Amino acid sequence: MFKEDMANIAKKVSWSSRGDDRGERAPLLNGAEDGKHSNRQFSGGGMFHVGSRSTVDLEEEITPEEDIVKSRLKEIPHNEKLLSLKYEGFRCLEIRRWVICGLIGFLTGLIACLIDIAVEELAGYKYSAVKQNIEKFTEFGGLSISLILWAALNSAFVMVGAIAVAFFEPIAAGSGIPQIKCYLNGVKIPCVVRLKTLAIKVFGVICSVAGGLAVGKEGPMIHSGAVVAAGVSQGRSTSLKKDFKIFEYFRRDTEKRDFVSAGAAAGVSAAFGAPVGGVLFSLEEGASFWNQMLTWRIFFASMISTFTLNFFLSIYHGKPGELSSPGLINFGRFDSDTVQYNLYEIPLFIIMGALGGMLGALFNVINYWLTIFRIRYIHRPCLQVMEAMLVAAVTATVAFAMIYFSNDCQPLGQDSTEEYPLQLFCADGEYNSMATAFFNTPERSVRSLFHNPPGSYNPLTLGVFTLVYFVLAVWTYGLTVSAGVFIPSLLIGAAWGRLFGILLSTITSSQSIWADPGKYALIGAAAQLGGIVRMTLSLTVIMVEATGNVTYGFPIMLVLMTAKIVGDYFIEGLYDIHIKLQSVPFLHWDAPPTSHWLTAREVMSSPVTCFNRVERVGRIVDVLSNTSTNHNGFPVVAHTTENEEPGKICGLILRSQLIVLLKHKVFVERASSRLSQRRLQLKDFRDAYPRFPPIQSIHVSQDERECMMDLNEFMNPTPYTVPQETSLPRVFKLFRALGLRHLVVVDDENRVVGLVTRKDLARYHLGKDGLEELQLAQT
Repeated sequence: MFKEDMANIAKKVSWSSRGDDRGERAPLLNGAEDGKHSNRQFSGGGMFHVGSRSTVDLEEEITPEEDIVKSRLKEIPHNEKLLSLKYEGFRCLEIRRWVICGLIGFLTGLIACLIDIAVEELAGYKYSAVKQNIEKFTEFGGLSISLILWAALNSAFVMVGAIAVAFFEPIAAGSGIPQIKCYLNGVKIPCVVRLKTLAIKVFGVICSVAGGLAVGKEGPMIHSGAVVAAGVSQGRSTSLKKDFKIFEYFRRDTEKRDFVSAGAAAGVSAAFGAPVGGVLFSLEEGASFWNQMLTWRIFFASMISTFTLNFFLSIYHGKPGELSSPGLINFGRFDSDTVQYNLYEIPLFIIMGALGGMLGALFNVINYWLTIFRIRYIHRPCLQVMEAMLVAAVTATVAFAMIYFSNDCQPLGQDSTEEYPLQLFCADGEYNSMATAFFNTPERSVRSLFHNPPGSYNPLTLGVFTLVYFVLAVWTYGLTVSAGVFIPSLLIGAAWGRLFGILLSTITSSQSIWADPGKYALIGAAAQLGGIVRMTLSLTVIMVEATGNVTYGFPIMLVLMTAKIVGDYFIEGLYDIHIKLQSVPFLHWDAPPTSHWLTAREVMSSPVTCFNRVERVGRIVDVLSNTSTNHNGFPVVAHTTENEEPGKICGLILRSQLIVLLKHKVFVERASSRLSQRRLQLKDFRDAYPRFPPIQSIHVSQDERECMMDLNEFMNPTPYTVPQETSLPRVFKLFRALGLRHLVVVDDENRVVGLVTRKDLARYHLGKDGLEELQLAQT
């Protein structure tokens, strides 16, 4: 359901004139205000009295607090006092919103902490076991046993994670960022914010990272935060069938979507220790509809999230209260004094940005064709699990081979940061440098590429590692496991960036200027990630916050913009590609540039299924049961004529509302004969949200089919309409700015001629040969 959804219910709770000086309750389901007058003049004719039928009373039960406010209002007629009292009703709601955002931040931080500790423990166990095994067999021969052990451990972890995702909740596959982008754009993706999805996501990401795949745990944190937000803000769990009877006011799409954007931001904040980056991520990648108060609440959720993670990790590391690990990934601090950049390096950074854009575009193109292959041939769950296990085994085998054949030995100093140094065939007191990159969690590998002193890696090691890891990361993204693409992208970029820095110092033979290759590793990491995901604003701030040094803000921004411009020339960003492959009606910020010559008449769906203001129940049931018309909104028109001419628009009613009305048997005949004593309340609509029962589950007898239903009382009497000559860009702006799901197209006499939905707009996009129209499928 969307922003426009259930808008009409708000209209039902009596309309007020502006002069009504009675107490004002909180806004209803679409933010529309309501008063207490109970009559309304329609363009079509007579007056009707809202609530005159005994079955219908959408008034909410009046609380004692509201009663006190009302009595006070009668006593104090002074206008200024009246305004301040009216405002108090909203202040309570605002406090609840802040409480919910605090809870979202706290729970997201806890989940991040759980993932981090679980991955550290499992990876630590795995690498210790394999390290002991390798050291044992290096002396006596038989290293193939070590390889089998490593591959078996990897495959076992990944198999468990892939089975959970493939058989129990396929929507939990991948990073979840494309799905959250779609959700915040206004598209309802089934199961995307369910509790079950969260459980599988967290379990799956622990298994896939511990299983040594070329993945990160940062992307899934964004999805996890979004699911937490969707659950907490509703005050109940539909999966567990448990209703806590709190936050009932927020059970509608506009409110829920605002909280989900806060959850996504809290996820970014927990992943990177970047609260401002989280807010900007929500703004840039997520939320379609934004307001200023939302910014502060989202920032609050992000700060709470990073603080919670920091606090609990400090306890885990045995240093309670030392808040030194703000995010799941810690790039380590880049000290401004030792790592500076000069004006003449800026052109080099731009060249690195262009290189990152091209490599990112290559990554996206390969992954695009690989994903199409998977959709066509690897769609059965058992095949998906087998592919994930194969990738895990190949990753371990390739890593082992690279370490085995590498003769890049480095001295093991006192200040070495290696967690699991492997000696292998190196002399005593030395370790294998290739093992630092492969025999580690990806986050540690990134940190070592950033901060290990010059000379820690030889160029051949870095070149081969970049090539191999690039292939593994492309193959891994899109598997049926919960995994993100942030860390592999950073690792690839950091490797070729460090290589770039080493080659520069070799070419110029001057050690002083290009002294620190870690600087180029950071710029390379930003360029590669920007080239793959095409984020600019939020990614700049995330990188600056994660490195703890604002000095690099300008070069990082320059590199990310260059990478985006170069990458966009070849292909879209990775997330946009996956959204398109899922055939989701995603609306971008603007209509396609060449679409101004298209009008609403050419894009609308027609003929439109309309209902009369007082409609026969049998017809409503037949229309809702018809699988070919799975529309969610139906225009309500004045009585249609015999020759099927379109009627004049009176309002719009939603499928979900009709189902609730049928379920509660709100018929004209029952009202007049006083058959039902219970009155329909707004709570009935809120309780049914978001999983409205299917029409097949509602029994309507043959006698009831002949009854009539008065839609006047429930429809939205002021739906958004446009003339049929309106241009496509203008229609597009209405959808994006107002968060619409349906837009009625009318002729000069206000008669319904068509209906524009998201799918009608999303099917037009800019292709190589100009504006292209996609075919609409029923699936």
